[in-house]
Amino acid sequence: MSTFSFFILASHFSLLLLLCLFGLHRLSMVFRWFRYKDVNPKTPHPFQQLPTITVQIPLYNERLVAHRIVDAVAAFDYPKDRLQIQIVDDSTDSTSQLIADRIALHQKVGINIQHVQRTKRQGYKAGALKDAMATATGEFIAIFDADFLPEPGLLKKTIHHFSDKQLGMLQFRWGHLNRHSNHLTKTQAIMLDAHFSLEQQVRCASDMLFNFNGTAGIWRTETIIDAGHWSADTLTEDLDLSYRAQLAGWKMLYLNDVECLGELPGDMNAFKSQQHRWAKGGIQVMKKMLPTVWRADIGWSRKIESTFHLSNNLAYFIMLLDTLVFLVPSLWLRQQHDVINIWWLDIPMLLLSSGGHLVYLFFGQVALGHSKSAALIKIPSLMLLGIQLAINNARAGLEAIMGKESEFVRTPKSGELEQHDDTVSTSLYKAVRPKGAFFELLIASIYCVVFFWAVFFQHWFMLPFILLLAVGFMTTAFDSMRSHYRLAR
Repeated sequence: MSTFSFFILASHFSLLLLLCLFGLHRLSMVFRWFRYKDVNPKTPHPFQQLPTITVQIPLYNERLVAHRIVDAVAAFDYPKDRLQIQIVDDSTDSTSQLIADRIALHQKVGINIQHVQRTKRQGYKAGALKDAMATATGEFIAIFDADFLPEPGLLKKTIHHFSDKQLGMLQFRWGHLNRHSNHLTKTQAIMLDAHFSLEQQVRCASDMLFNFNGTAGIWRTETIIDAGHWSADTLTEDLDLSYRAQLAGWKMLYLNDVECLGELPGDMNAFKSQQHRWAKGGIQVMKKMLPTVWRADIGWSRKIESTFHLSNNLAYFIMLLDTLVFLVPSLWLRQQHDVINIWWLDIPMLLLSSGGHLVYLFFGQVALGHSKSAALIKIPSLMLLGIQLAINNARAGLEAIMGKESEFVRTPKSGELEQHDDTVSTSLYKAVRPKGAFFELLIASIYCVVFFWAVFFQHWFMLPFILLLAVGFMTTAFDSMRSHYRLAR
C-alpha cells in the first residue's frame, strides 16, 4: 500500500476514533447519571431577612414576547422593597414603546421596575448586562431572556440556597412552552432535556465544572465582579463567565427539580441561527479558557471533563471532514487493495460514534420520567437532525478556530402561543436567508451518487450510513428553503 493510501485510511479511522471518543463520553454521562441521579442539593438554611435581588431582562427587538416577560417578572412574589427589575432594552423597533407602556402600568402599582436603554448596542447581550450592573442594587442578579416565563414564586423558593457564602450561581432546568408545536420543537426539546437532566445534573452532582445557560438563573453580584464581569469577546458570554467564576473558586448549583419555561425556535432557519451562535461561541470559549483550565489546580478528572465539555461542538466539523474528504476515498482504496472486508472495524466504530449520542438522548427522557416509547419513536428524527446541523455547526466551529468575528444574532421568537395581529407578526418576524441550503443540496446529491456507487461495489455495511447522510442533508436544505419561502410570503 502506498504512502498516500495509508494516509487516507489512517486519517479516516483517526477521525472516526475521535468521534467514538465523543460518543463514549455521551455514554459515560448515562452511566454516571445512574450514580448521581438521586443526588439532590442540601436543604438550605433560610435567610432571616430576604436579600435584595435585581431581575434583569435583556431585550432586543422582541415585540412578540416582550409584554409577556415584563408582566411575568412584575408578578414575582417577592417583597417589593427587596426587588428591583431592570428591563435592559437595546431594541431599535417598536418594542421599546411597548415596554415603556407596560412598565408605566406596573410602576403605578408600586413595582420597582426600570427601563434601561443604551444609545449604542456595544457588546450585544454581554455589554447590555454589564452596563446595567452600574445601576443594579441587588445582592443577587436573576436573569431571564425575553422568551422565558418564570413562575411568581420562583425567586422566593430558591434564593435561600445562597445562604452558602461560596455559592456564586444557581441554574434552573429549562422547560418548553411550545414543546408540542411541531416536529422540530419536539425534537429540540429532547436534545435540551438530555443536556439538562443528564449533563447539568451529573456535572453538578459530581463536582465538575458546568455552565450557566444564559437565562433562567441567579448570580451573586459579587461573583460576577470577582470573575472579571461579563465579556463580549465570545458569543457565549454565559459559558465564559461560568468557567472564570468556578476557576476563581466560586461554587455553582443546578436545580433539576426547578423548571422555568421558555420558547423554542419554531422553524429550521431560526433553529440553525441559534445553533450556529452556540456552536461558535462554545469553540471560542474553548480557545480562550481551555489552556487556563489545564494550568489550574483542579484535578485531572475535572480537566478531562472540561475538555469534552468545551470541545464537544467540534464533533460536527470532524464528522463533516471525514464524510466529505476521507470516507469515499477510503472505500475506493479498499476496493483497489482488496481490503474491503474490514467491516468488523468500521461498524463498531460507526455505531459507537452515533449510538452513544442516541442512548444519551433517550436517557434524557428517562431521567425526566417521560415516555420511553415516545423517545424511541423520535430516534430517527434525532439522527436526521444531527446530520441536518452538521454543515451549519461545522462552519461555526471552523469560523471560531480561524478567529472570524461575527455579531451576536438573536434567535427570533414568534410568541406563537400568544394572540397577535397577523400584520404586526409578519412585519416583525422577517425571513432569514437559508445559509448553506444549496450547498447542502449539492452534498446530498453527491451522497446519492456515492450510495449507488457503494451498491455497485457491494459496500453493503456502509449503505445505511451513506443513505442517512444523503437524506439528512436533503431534508435540511428543503426545510430551510420552505421556511424561507413561508416567511417571505
